[in-house]
Formats: sequence, C-alpha cells, structure tokens
Amino acid sequence: MKKEVENEMEDELRSEYNFAQMRAGVRGKYVERYHTGTNLVLLDPDVAQAFPNDAAVNEALRLLIQVAQHQQPNPATQQTE
Repeated sequence: MKKEVENEMEDELRSEYNFAQMRAGVRGKYVERYHTGTNLVLLDPDVAQAFPNDAAVNEALRLLIQVAQHQQPNPATQQTE
C-alpha cells in the first residue's frame, strides 16, 4: 500500500522518473581520473599551524628543495682517496 503524501512539497520526485529503467551506477568509474589530478597531503596539526595556506606550504617546500640541492656533494669536485 502506497503512503499518501500529506504535503506536495515533500514529494520532490517527478512522476516521469522511472527507476526501473535506470541502470545501476558503476562504482569507481572516475577514480583513476580523480587520482591523477589530485595530490592531497594531510599535515599534522602542529605543522599545519605554521602554514596559513597552500601557497605557504609550496614556498617552504621549494626552499627546502633548493637547500637540499645545494647541500648535495658534486661528484666532479670530490677528491678520491
């Protein structure tokens, strides 16, 4: 037995929707596309307090990359024993 709708605003579905004819959705259909365009990193709360936004995080990481590259020993200048 179908329950009658007391208020027409409660029934938001249109009468032309036929769910029997609708195909089931495909789970994970776009997951690969999502992962290729997304790179999320979860910061610990103490680290997140030091950075007000994503631009500040990117700037700090770029500086760290530069420092690390300058700290790497150059094989051409190393002396052999």
